[in-house]
This record gives sequence, C-alpha cells and structure tokens, in this order.
Amino acid sequence: MAEIRLENVSKRYTEDKRTMYAVREVNLTITQGEFVFLIGSSGAGKSTLLQLIGSEIYPDEGVVYLNDVNIARLIGPWRTRATRSFGIVNQQCQLIRKRTIGDNLLLAANAGGMLRRSKSRQAVKKALGIVGLPGVETYYPAELSIGECRRVELARALINSPPLLLLDELTANLDDDNIWDLMHLLNELNTRGTTIVMATHASQYVNIMRRRVVTLVDGRVAGDVKNGKYGDIV
Repeated sequence: MAEIRLENVSKRYTEDKRTMYAVREVNLTITQGEFVFLIGSSGAGKSTLLQLIGSEIYPDEGVVYLNDVNIARLIGPWRTRATRSFGIVNQQCQLIRKRTIGDNLLLAANAGGMLRRSKSRQAVKKALGIVGLPGVETYYPAELSIGECRRVELARALINSPPLLLLDELTANLDDDNIWDLMHLLNELNTRGTTIVMATHASQYVNIMRRRVVTLVDGRVAGDVKNGKYGDIV
C-alpha cells in the first residue's frame, strides 16, 4: 500500500530577484489504487507537484507524507526504500542514447536494488512485454519512434514493480493511436492496483477516462473532481 498526503505544501523559486511560487498551499491526499489526472496550463505547477510527490525535490513549506512518514526526514536506506515506491516518467526523455534499451532498463533495475543480473534481465523482459515492446533490448533509443521511446520509459518506471506511477506528459507529441494505446495500458495497470498520477494536456482522453481530475491554477488546487472532465473545478 502507498498513500500520499500533502499538507500545506509550497515550493518557491527566485526569478529576477523576485520570489515566486511554483506550488502554493497544496493539500492533497492520493490513496492506493487511484488514477488521478493532474491538469492545468503550462506553468501551473504540475511538474513541480509531481517532483514533490516523488521526493525528487522537497517543499519549502508544508510536508509530503508517504504512508504517514515525512519523506524529507528519511535518510540512507530508509530513503532508498521509500523512493522505490515510485515509478517516474519525466517530461523530458531520460534514456541514455549511447546505451541499448536493455542496458537503460538494467541500470534502472540495479539502481532500484535489483542486484542479481539474472533477475534483472528477467525484469527487463517482463517490463518490455507489459508495454508491448518485447525483443527490443538490443536496440538503441534512436532506432525507435517517439511513441516507442515513451513506452520504454514507462517500462523503466515499472522495472521494480512500484505501487505508484508518476507520469509527466507521457503522451506529449504522440498521435491519437499511440495515446489511446498508452491510456489503455495505464488503465490495465491501474485495474491491477497500481496508483497513477498523470500530468497531461490530453483533454480528449481525460474526458473519456472519467477519473479523478485535479486542476492547478497558479500553483494552487483550483479543482478536485471525482470522475471528472478536463476543466472541471467544482
């Protein structure tokens, strides 16, 4: 089980000697098994909020809890264990171009604590099978399409079987067929119990899926609607 709770969370940054808020006074609870769409215009704070949830950055104010534990206070092996709860796909491609797909996934498996090589290779095959790309281990990222690379990044996020996926614009720059295939896959993963928090501009698919929709405006939660549609704020 993995429950995330944000209490009065804010994150500041400085621009032209002015203090600005990327995320401001956010209160949000995400329980195990939920599928949450995080929406809002560019600059609304979606990416920052995902980074806060996944403990890639820490809040300047407030607390982010994972199962009632303040993630920011964890150190050493306790922090490592906590971060294994998250499978993360960032907005920008993180694949190493000079490494094969198999090596990219092996690095993620080993970073997550899967040290036995035979077990890691089995996990690579399983993850690629889940995302519909069996047999591409020897390919390099440049040999795959954009859609296939995004699937590989999803496979990398799944390699250590995390209970919670954090996805930042996974479907950006993809055609409708690729977007729908990914949405179908994410729905299957969610049905099996994986919690998904997904920042997206794909309004058509948010409306089709009818899951929980959290809307950010200027870093604040302006709407949180169960079975919502894109733009719902009540």
